[in-house]
Amino acid sequence: MAKRLFCSPSQSISFKFREASFDLLADFLINLNKSNKDNLNNLSKCSGSFKDKRLIEYIFLMTEELTLDPLAGYHAIELLQRFMVKHLTDLLTTPTPQGAAADQPRSYEDAIFDKIKEKFPLIIFSCVQLASKLSLHSHIIDNNTAVQFLHSVGHSVSKQALLETELMILKGLEFRLNAPNPLTYVEILLEVLGHNEPSIPVEHLYGLCCYVLQFVSLQKTAIYGTLLKTTTRCVSPSREQREKFVTVTEDCMLLGVGVISVATFILYARKWEQVLGELSHITGISRKSISDFTHVTLMHIVRPSSPVIAFLK
Repeated sequence: MAKRLFCSPSQSISFKFREASFDLLADFLINLNKSNKDNLNNLSKCSGSFKDKRLIEYIFLMTEELTLDPLAGYHAIELLQRFMVKHLTDLLTTPTPQGAAADQPRSYEDAIFDKIKEKFPLIIFSCVQLASKLSLHSHIIDNNTAVQFLHSVGHSVSKQALLETELMILKGLEFRLNAPNPLTYVEILLEVLGHNEPSIPVEHLYGLCCYVLQFVSLQKTAIYGTLLKTTTRCVSPSREQREKFVTVTEDCMLLGVGVISVATFILYARKWEQVLGELSHITGISRKSISDFTHVTLMHIVRPSSPVIAFLK
């Protein structure tokens, strides 16, 4: 896996590739693949609901302001998604308390959403703070820094409220916080790619991969919407097609290889076919699936009439 060198938070973080052993890389890849399959086999109807562009942008900006490693931001997004789905499901499936107005069936749900709305900014921040504590690569956001930061953005919060929110998230997730995030997939896949094909300049690709991943995360709805239309060859996909496509939108392995493929095409177009084949060999994802993802993402990065798009068709 890519190793980070120690540096101050204000400095750019350097990486060293090609240092992990074959056995270690094999274990990483097997575990990632298993985690990805387990996640896809257990998707809820609300999967992706809390990966809205505004929420992701909010977390990215918060991570940058707090000078955290980008990995913490992606981890926070995963924690928020998992916690909110579990938390809302628990609240909405709890029997309505006695005394709730029988002639107003939505009143209890409205009360729940109003309560969540009040706490939501603090829940988001607590996910970022938890992610910082789980990251070995950036400084931890302590409660003093947390209170100061929240006050600076207009939220008056006590340390006690911070601790209570953090404990609520921990209990809601049953203390299972180690879910892999998209950046982890990109890093490990790059490391494996560099091991298998030493001629591929993965060190140079990494920086652009981070930007591409950020772009895809922020434009997820538009990109995957186009990808759905491309794969189904249907301008207006049916509800059933959209529901089945959720497994594609939540496939971190496809996202990882897609991001690397896009970055490779932009920086080293002559090596793109070689990298495409190697990524397909590493993950078992078809060349066409990776190529379609690359085509659609580039189409959203550049003008549709660009020669880049024509080359890929």
